[in-house]
Amino acid sequence: MTLPARAPERWASELVDTRGAWIERHRSRLLADRERLATRPALGAGRLVPFGGVGHRLSVVPLAAGRRRTRIVHDDAGEPSLVLERAADDLRSTAEILEAWLRGEAREAIARRIAIRAPALQVQPRALSIRDQRSRWGSASRRGTLSFSWRLILAPATILDYVVVHELAHLRVFGHGPRFWALVHDVVPDADAARRWLKANETELRAALD
Repeated sequence: MTLPARAPERWASELVDTRGAWIERHRSRLLADRERLATRPALGAGRLVPFGGVGHRLSVVPLAAGRRRTRIVHDDAGEPSLVLERAADDLRSTAEILEAWLRGEAREAIARRIAIRAPALQVQPRALSIRDQRSRWGSASRRGTLSFSWRLILAPATILDYVVVHELAHLRVFGHGPRFWALVHDVVPDADAARRWLKANETELRAALD
């Protein structure tokens, strides 16, 4: 627990006493999530990888003859699947290869949504950055730079779209006051549902490749 520098230590114990039920509820949920994630199959050994909100079966095979570089083939024609064709000299882990590919897919998907949503919000971002932000899904600077977590590509398209709109709206209204939320809801009426989905599925998305 973190307290202000001049706060008396008794504040900590008083808070624990008054919010004990809340703390225990969240502690139990975190422990359950940790146990569930620990029992998943390894990547490439039966675990489904979320992509666009849909679980994809991942298989790892040697690179096809005539090709030189590792690649990932995405197939939704039948059972959603990702086939990782690994080059013999590629020493990266399966997770590292997947992340690099997913980052590229995220950049393309987010750039498309920005191109569609920015005119409606009457804004024009100056730059786009794809990162692995551990505490937020996106951010916007006053200079017009937008940053997004690549993990948004794991979520349904409607969730990615909401986060894009959220950050674009910040180019018009900084802060999270009534004007900001009115603007977001005007473009994405189901914004509250999207926020709830992200909160409920955050652990799964953060640990998707662990």
